[in-house]
Parts: sequence; structure tokens; C-alpha cells
Amino acid sequence: MPDRICYEASDNIGQITLDDGKVNAMALAFFEGLNAALDRAERERPGAVVIAGRAGCFSAGLDLKLLPTLPPAELARTMVAFGRTMLRVFTFPVPTVAAITGHAIAGGAMLAFACDLRLMAEGPFRLHLNEVAIGLALPTWAITLAHSAIPPRFHTEAILHARMYSPAEALERHIVHGVARPAERVVEEARAAAAPLAKLDQKAYAISKSRHRAMVVKWAEEQLEAEIGALPSRAAIK
Repeated sequence: MPDRICYEASDNIGQITLDDGKVNAMALAFFEGLNAALDRAERERPGAVVIAGRAGCFSAGLDLKLLPTLPPAELARTMVAFGRTMLRVFTFPVPTVAAITGHAIAGGAMLAFACDLRLMAEGPFRLHLNEVAIGLALPTWAITLAHSAIPPRFHTEAILHARMYSPAEALERHIVHGVARPAERVVEEARAAAAPLAKLDQKAYAISKSRHRAMVVKWAEEQLEAEIGALPSRAAIK
């Protein structure tokens, strides 16, 4: 597991911390590291898992400087790993809580949406699905995650109109479940939110979560590779 993605467990809560020293940009190594952390959590079975970013930035999403330089096969592999990893978080068999430590943009927002609960740090941060604004069509799997996290009356503004949200606006729309004040408390508050979830019956939770999301996940998985095949050219990803 790369050092920039760390896993530790205490008090029956596993914590995955993303910290590349910059903006937690996502590429193939990121997805491999996150999956390695998820593998460990599945083996050790804590009662809940918190996914946290670094102070000021949860994740800015895909590495759009790297992606245009990749050969077509590696680009496709990266995008498939992106979708499959986010769907894995969405269907993870133990409760998950996102500690949104700062900006959560594009793929960063998707990772937050994949979690069962979201706590966001107070500050000049934004939660933003910006794909339509930069000329990229959202894949079905990402829309599935957004539908799960965003109340229906805000789907159009968040998904199609690419509206960005401050922590207070995200809380007002019930996209996040709390705002940590001061920002430094966000991981602590995420762990506090995870504590009662960790006491749930794990087997019942895992089965119920799988059944609850089975239809939308099946649809998203069926579209995933076909939509990757219809990606714009590398020159268009910028």
C-alpha cells in the first residue's frame, strides 16, 4: 500500500487516510492503494470505516495532467479501476463515513458520495461535481452515487448544472450530515458518527446494504465498460 494511503484501526473503527501531500489526485496507483486499504478492512472487519483526506483537501479527483499522457489501454484501465473502486466503497459490507477534510471535487465528491455518511470541515471549501462544466459526461456509476447522496430535488443543479457547494450549502441540502467547527475536528466528528454504526450487526448490515443497492449497482456495472469505450480522445481530457 503506498504511504500516501494509510490504514489504521482503533476502538473498532478502521480509518483510511489519503495524503499525497498535495490534492490527493486519483490515478491507477491511488485506486490500487485504496483497494489495498479496503482489503485490509475486509480482513480485519472493524465495525465501521472512516475515509479521511488531508487538511484542506479530501480529493480533487482524477489527475487530469496525467490522464492525457497515458496510452489508450492504460487510460481505459485507469477509468475502469476508478468506477469499480468507487462502486466497491458504495457496496462496502461495513458502514463507511467520509471525513471531508477540505475540497472534494469531481472524483473526490464521488468518493464522498460513495460513503454512507459524510461530515465536512468548515472553511472555504467546495463540494463539486464539475464534470459537465469542463466538458465531461458523467458515467452512469457516478450518477448512481450522486443519486444516493443528494436529495432528488437537487439532482439537476448538482449533476447537470455542476453547482458547487460550500459546507454550509451542502449541509442545508442534506448532502452532508454535519459540518465540523472548527475544521480540525472533522475526523474526530466522523469517528464519533461512525461509533454507533460500528455497534450494528455486521452480517445483517452487509446483507441489507447489498440488497438495498443491488439494482442500481447492477445497472451501473453493466454500463461501466461500455461507457469507458466511448470516452473522448486523450486530447479531449484536459
